[in-house]
Amino acid sequence: MALTIGNDAPDFLLFDTDKKERTLKEFASRKVVLVFYPGAFTSVCTKELCTFRDSLAQFNLLEAQVLGVSVDAPFANKAFAAENHLQFPLLSDYTRGTSKAYGGVHEDFAGLKGYSTSKRAVFIIDEEGKILYRWVSENPGVEPNYDEVIKALA
Repeated sequence: MALTIGNDAPDFLLFDTDKKERTLKEFASRKVVLVFYPGAFTSVCTKELCTFRDSLAQFNLLEAQVLGVSVDAPFANKAFAAENHLQFPLLSDYTRGTSKAYGGVHEDFAGLKGYSTSKRAVFIIDEEGKILYRWVSENPGVEPNYDEVIKALA
């Protein structure tokens, strides 16, 4: 069943770029903007995460923590974060469990049989762990409405 606004956000245990385990609960003191992206170093994902990077001051004013999630390994996410000067955690969902629990996965992504990747999705989770905002795209080439994300936080 798909998550909807008002649902409890599923907790997760994912590795960051330093191979440190991170959970949703550890960020409970702030709203969380959970950004699922299909793949590091792809053009649309780079543009999307750099747009979130460029809006960090706004997110900080709204007391929100941005977290990026992809199925990429921590090592790829680390290189991606370094190359793009991303100052928020990127989390590795290499088992795809968190992606499936939230927005889902694209199967046979880019025509690669057996390869699945996170759907592009954005969730805003409040300090009580409830979903305030949900956006999931079936088309990996479509970016979220960034103004809508900011408005949902305000």
